[in-house]
Amino acid sequence: MSRRCELTGKAVQSGNNVSHANNKTRRRFLPNLCNVTLMSDVLNQRIRLRISANALRTVEHRGGLDAFLAKAKDRDLSPKAQILRRQVAKKLAEASV
Repeated sequence: MSRRCELTGKAVQSGNNVSHANNKTRRRFLPNLCNVTLMSDVLNQRIRLRISANALRTVEHRGGLDAFLAKAKDRDLSPKAQILRRQVAKKLAEASV
């Protein structure tokens, strides 16, 4: 399982631990990933995703998973989230016709 947020693409970063004596050793900055179940209002189903805590706040701020996916860029989304985005767009197109 990769350490990458399925919605925002946030992943592991690397950097240095710097001591008081200015010694540098490599370290990893891990994203704060959470296993969550989000409700899609358009699809009327629950979706399990592994997303960062920051992404969870953004989803709530934008008004839900469907609204977040509508604004998200394809390059940031995981393959699972891209499929979900297409399903939501298709349902919305059917409903508007």
